[in-house]
Amino acid sequence: MSMILFACVVRVRDGLPLSASTDFYHTQDFLECRRRLKTLALRLAQYPGRGSAEGCDFNIHFSSLRDVACMAICSRQCPAAMAFCFLETVWWEFTASYDTTCIGLASRPYAFLEFDSVIQKVKWHFNHISCVQMESSLEKIQEELEFQPPVVLTLEDTDVANGIMNGHTQIHLEPAPNFRMEPVTALGVLSLILNIMCAALNLIRGIHLAEHSLQVAHEEIGNILAFLIPFVACIFQCYLYLFYSPARTRKVVLLLLFICLGNVYLHGLRNVWQILFHIGVASLSSHQILTRQLQEKQCDCGV
Repeated sequence: MSMILFACVVRVRDGLPLSASTDFYHTQDFLECRRRLKTLALRLAQYPGRGSAEGCDFNIHFSSLRDVACMAICSRQCPAAMAFCFLETVWWEFTASYDTTCIGLASRPYAFLEFDSVIQKVKWHFNHISCVQMESSLEKIQEELEFQPPVVLTLEDTDVANGIMNGHTQIHLEPAPNFRMEPVTALGVLSLILNIMCAALNLIRGIHLAEHSLQVAHEEIGNILAFLIPFVACIFQCYLYLFYSPARTRKVVLLLLFICLGNVYLHGLRNVWQILFHIGVASLSSHQILTRQLQEKQCDCGV
């Protein structure tokens, strides 16, 4: 009997199945495990990157990064290192074939049906290769699992997590791993310095205008806000460049819009070159934020 019985790719944020291997098993226990895999897929956003749900005859393993997760049903005899090596290989194959935009826009189950054959091919490879042939890859994965063990559930826990309370089983979760970004570039450092300088200029001008506008009419409040809002936006841009945050693209666009509108509003207090400088720095920072991605660990478990 094969050790890896079923595999699928799902979207983390809503558990939408994107692709799956062909299912040749129809026993009652296996079908029940499939049902619990679907339940677990809906809760993946709550778990760390790797995890396992253990049952009497089958185990469910999952591995996720960003908004894509790979899940597999394996026999109890399948080593965890082999299961996670398989999942990581499928993840790399899938993310190399489809970009994040296509994945995010998928609206129906199994939208990437053509990838099913790839999963089937990788599954066949792992079911028929000996552990000796992939010893180095398994040792590497095993070291990672020992350093940062996956969260361990039982198949009954998946029902508890879905609101079906059967007993008083508790789920113990480990804290999610920190996301590690790619190294900071020289241009990125420059954008940070310029952004901090623009933030300081906005703060100084805003405070100075506020101190001299206490007895002035309310129209000066707009100018004060036009300095202080871009100040906050510049600081937040620095944060987004240094640290990972979900929905970065929307946040970057919103911050750039605030900075542009604020500087256009200040046309009477700043000349055209000053406005272009602030907008240019904000645009450079936005580009650096969007091009600095998560640092990905290259997988050597490929087929």
